[in-house]
Amino acid sequence: MSAPTHISQYTPTEEIPELGAFELHPALDLPLLRDWIRPDHDLWTPKELRDLTTLAITELTGSLLDLVEVHDEERWWARLGLTAGVELWLLSWAPGQGTHPHDHGGASGSFAVLFGEVREDYRYPSGPIRTAQHGTGASIGFGAGRAHQVRNTGSVNAASVHAYSPPLLPVRHYADLADVPPVAPQPAGPIRKATR
Repeated sequence: MSAPTHISQYTPTEEIPELGAFELHPALDLPLLRDWIRPDHDLWTPKELRDLTTLAITELTGSLLDLVEVHDEERWWARLGLTAGVELWLLSWAPGQGTHPHDHGGASGSFAVLFGEVREDYRYPSGPIRTAQHGTGASIGFGAGRAHQVRNTGSVNAASVHAYSPPLLPVRHYADLADVPPVAPQPAGPIRKATR
């Protein structure tokens, strides 16, 4: 019998902006990023998410390097942007740090490696468990059914930029990737601000 899934302690509970509105990290409140996150765009494809994370690591490299922190005790992250359609994050990975197996609650996603290298073990419902190494400059976009575990298995620090659409969906953790159910999770729906 497989272990039950549970909702992450990091599951967002705040509301997302109305369509057309956006929130940006104060250190990255740049016209370029405002254009890229397209506040009027409601639902992003995996390719669009990959394009966004790739643009972030290639065009905002200096700003991201100034912002990123690496802590040996625990993983560090900062939200870079949030709209009604997408959330954008910067994460760091000290050697040995990683996530538990999880999915993104029915959201499509992407990540691009700013520096270093991370290992990703992943699985789609009813599919085999696969492994990929993602080094500096690598980016990947993925559909809603993908569950994965990301870790820094190397000896140097790493950082990556992540994007999810729809934003702010509950993350589901699994004891093991083998416990991923045979049917992809359906988005429960983000918390939206009431229209005034």
